[in-house]
Amino acid sequence: MATFDIRGKAFVYDGKPVRLLSGAIHYFRIVPEYWEDRLRKLKACGLNTVETYVPWNLHEPKPGEFRFDGMADLERFIRIAAELGLFVIVRPSPYICAEWEFGGLPSWLLADANVRLRCADPKFLERVDAYYDALLPRLTPLLCTNGGPIVMVQIENEYGSYGNDAAYLEHLRQSFVRRGVDVPLFTSDGPTDAMLQAGSVPGALATVNFGSGAKDAFAKLREYRDGEPLMCMEFWNGWFDHWGERHHTRDAADAARVLEDMLEEGASVNFYMFHGGTNFGFYNGANCQEKDRYEPTITSYDYDSPLSESGEPTAKFHAVREAIARRVPDASFPPLPAPIERKAYGRVPMTERAKLLAQADRLAAPIRTACPEPMEKLGQDYGFILYSTTMTGPRERQELVVQEVRDRALVFLDGELQGVLERGDAGKTVSFAVPAGGATLSILVENMGRINYGPYLKDPKGITEGVRHGFQFLFDWTIHCLPLEDLSGLRFEPLPLEPSDGVGSETPAFYRGTFRAEEAKDTFLRLDGWTKGVAFVNGFNLGRYWNRGPQRSLYVPGPLLRTGANEIAIFELHGAAGDRPSVTFVDEPALDVPVGN
Repeated sequence: MATFDIRGKAFVYDGKPVRLLSGAIHYFRIVPEYWEDRLRKLKACGLNTVETYVPWNLHEPKPGEFRFDGMADLERFIRIAAELGLFVIVRPSPYICAEWEFGGLPSWLLADANVRLRCADPKFLERVDAYYDALLPRLTPLLCTNGGPIVMVQIENEYGSYGNDAAYLEHLRQSFVRRGVDVPLFTSDGPTDAMLQAGSVPGALATVNFGSGAKDAFAKLREYRDGEPLMCMEFWNGWFDHWGERHHTRDAADAARVLEDMLEEGASVNFYMFHGGTNFGFYNGANCQEKDRYEPTITSYDYDSPLSESGEPTAKFHAVREAIARRVPDASFPPLPAPIERKAYGRVPMTERAKLLAQADRLAAPIRTACPEPMEKLGQDYGFILYSTTMTGPRERQELVVQEVRDRALVFLDGELQGVLERGDAGKTVSFAVPAGGATLSILVENMGRINYGPYLKDPKGITEGVRHGFQFLFDWTIHCLPLEDLSGLRFEPLPLEPSDGVGSETPAFYRGTFRAEEAKDTFLRLDGWTKGVAFVNGFNLGRYWNRGPQRSLYVPGPLLRTGANEIAIFELHGAAGDRPSVTFVDEPALDVPVGN
């Protein structure tokens, strides 16, 4: 057992002053087989601490159903850090931001419209306490006071950027204390008056987050907490990307200079991120600072970090290590692990296809409702949702008004694409006439990631209001929930098909192919010629792709592959290019190729 205390302006471990040189690594963005590799590289950079968030939605996917295995095995990640001699900073939910889906909050909270998020609402606190009852008993044995590596635990996250409910923060503080967390608790906020006033908690250390201007940021912190240790809990040495943007980069020398400014101040620091990883599956978040400006985050969380998305040291890694060597005389630099091998497996033809609209019943049982309902009301978390209704005809051409679509909808009339509606894009409209005898209207909506930061955090998905054709609301809907967790029910047909079948038509469909790997190595999936969708390897959801850019490849960690036969499946929303669609596995990523709309 050991002690980690705050004494005046210093952190003290077992009676000796210590400076925390930390890096953020999110276990939930990395396959477990690579956790040790990433942690060894963190230590080789001269850091002595690893920090991680804990996403509530990963660990409690359904109310009362908890998961702590596989990529959710938080305890194993912490124990590996301990074996390597690293301190650990843990930043539990309820809210984490992290450009993660819904900021880590579970989507099922939205099933009850009366629950108020991130405040002292009794319904919300009841769910938080139940989660803490499951989570914290797993963490307390790993506290340094019990022989583990955890030296600090966060209360909420950047709360001053959201609200000012002091009773809520105090409830969380007491929740940790009552459940045996006896290491220092802390908050982290931007270095402004409003944020520090609303986000700080008496009895917990205040830290600040920034990417530059270290002296000014710490001066502001001293105005509120003079006499306490200085720490930048999030040093934004890179940044994340939205679809349609350029890939963000930051000069390595500039990041190293800011680090040296902090070290000159005598501060501790946590790199956000040291290694970003990947938003596998449907776990990417989105930003929406203005009501009509929705910006989903890409699948890669490379973040232009000291370690790349695939875990390779970058120029920033070496610049940081050199800065630490200059400014921290007692820092140690163990050797780097051997590089992880990559392989270009080449072109893989898609040999089979299954159209979605014709096989929706094979993926989900239909649900009849009078009105379109959002995902959360139907118990669905992520993925897609298909709404269908029958319209009588003939009817003249009218605009189809989906009063609130979240987030992107493909509109079909008798299986023919009529157009696309996107959240926040009022310029996109869909109009059609209905022929004599009537037609089936189908609306396929993609949840592109719940908002993870800002005032519009409450973000239900699907169709959240009514649908009308012209002035007339449409009722009597059949709904298929499509989280795409199990594709085994699909019936595939062989490709290539006759030209008249229209392989490249605007028809959502699943494509499947196989390839062989003599060795399972890291690789990158290129989807040139495809438009938008989701990719799976051996049933594992790699995440979304979109030719809007900047990301044009998906990272495929070697542990996801098998020696021998491997299956690749693509769910393409707009049809594959050509009658012989294919994908390509290459040995280099492509993260900076914006294509446009």
